[in-house]
Amino acid sequence: AALEAPGASGCLLDGHVPDLLPEDDEGAVEYKWRLVRPSPDRFLQLVTQMKFRLLEGNGECIYEIGVTDDGRRRGLPPDLLATSLETLDRMARELGAETSVVRQAPGHDGYVAQVLVRNVPQSLEDGLDLRCVVVGHVDVGKSTLCGVLTGHGALDNGRGLARAQIFTHKHEMESGRTSCISQQIMGFSPSGEVVNYTNVRQMTWTDVVQRASKVVTFFDLAGHERYLKTTVFGLTAHAPDYCMLCVGGNMGVLRMTKEHLAIALALKIPTFVVVTKVDIAPEQVLDQTLTHIQKLLKSPGARKLPVLVKGPEEVTLCAQNIANDRIVPIFQVSNVTGQGLDLLKAFLNLAPSRRNWQEFRDAASEFSIDETFSVSGVGTVVAGTTISGSITAGQFLRLGPDGNGNFTKIQVKSVHYKRTPVKRVVAGQAASLALKKVKRSSVRKGMVLLDAAIQPGCVWEFQAEVLVLYHGTTIRENYQPVVHCATIRQAAKVISIDSDVVRTGDRA
Repeated sequence: AALEAPGASGCLLDGHVPDLLPEDDEGAVEYKWRLVRPSPDRFLQLVTQMKFRLLEGNGECIYEIGVTDDGRRRGLPPDLLATSLETLDRMARELGAETSVVRQAPGHDGYVAQVLVRNVPQSLEDGLDLRCVVVGHVDVGKSTLCGVLTGHGALDNGRGLARAQIFTHKHEMESGRTSCISQQIMGFSPSGEVVNYTNVRQMTWTDVVQRASKVVTFFDLAGHERYLKTTVFGLTAHAPDYCMLCVGGNMGVLRMTKEHLAIALALKIPTFVVVTKVDIAPEQVLDQTLTHIQKLLKSPGARKLPVLVKGPEEVTLCAQNIANDRIVPIFQVSNVTGQGLDLLKAFLNLAPSRRNWQEFRDAASEFSIDETFSVSGVGTVVAGTTISGSITAGQFLRLGPDGNGNFTKIQVKSVHYKRTPVKRVVAGQAASLALKKVKRSSVRKGMVLLDAAIQPGCVWEFQAEVLVLYHGTTIRENYQPVVHCATIRQAAKVISIDSDVVRTGDRA
């Protein structure tokens, strides 16, 4: 929406050409020149229009006040702008939503404002859940960045304070390297503030989830080459909305950076880049790193449009367009000084959900399993993502397939969402389910739980179109790769290919 319009007027605001593209009748962005004392009938029309925009944006939308339908930033005098914002707030309250002004800027004949409208969730099912996988080379500060963003508001001390709350194993604390997938959450209130930041103590997940209307879940993945299969599993299994690629400002673009970027591009996950450690990176090294990243993103293999984020103007532009998977925002941050973190938080607050999970909520239940546990006093617990429908405590489901391709009928004992006990979870939510009278040895990653009414079938063989991104040797019949497909990680064998040999860059 907020891209430079073709043939836009050459007027510069904040050093930018400000005029927007003409308004789209669909989507979660609405232009309004003025909302000054509308009649009761007109007010009802405006409320209905806002309801539609909120549905399009999964519970949040952006209003551009002072902008005409053709995208021209005409602007309003300060008194009329204030009246328009009051009217917008009344409209939002009619729908149980809240407004927050993201940005005000000069227009052609006055001022324009960009306003975020967000639903106040009535239950945990109504909240917006955004998933973000964090990748990058080893030692670039991925876990530290997650610790600073999801902590209680304190910055890092430069010696591993922030990452200590992310690590789950003793050997990770000793080496400072992540080896397993760690999840952390960051909550935004309806008005756009981060609810985690108390500056006193670490809030529990239950506190964050109950206070937030939008929750961003970070999946902190491993950067070391040895743990690449764990990283690939994290990118495929957790249905991420976005990928946050971390690059060390003092280290530059390294081999695993390119590897992780290639996987994210192949999986078509919209990506944004965070350059860390800008406080200790020499200026010329940081410039080289930024130039290299931009060159890499513009290369024929990626064909992306890199945008260096330096202020609120770029934040809103990137947030509205990143879901199209065309632009790649580049942020520069320091976890020690806090430089650039405000822009990153503002972007995460505005970034829209990529999938409309509402469409899948009335379908038959399906839950993909990505982790299994045995909890003393509870029994077997499975964690994963609800792909469609809903799952309720006490519900009967089919678990499978086992080694013979069969499904067994099981019952769900209890349901947890973000470490909070709930009655049910719906499509798009990650959850953990306690299963009745099921041995942990009979459950493995990649299995699914299906609605009891479904009669599922299983296959040993399948046809696939394969693009070889990179391979050191040729691929022939009887080659044995490992297939990563959603939560499945399974060795397979090539039975037949439509050409004799396949090499790097070939399709078959």
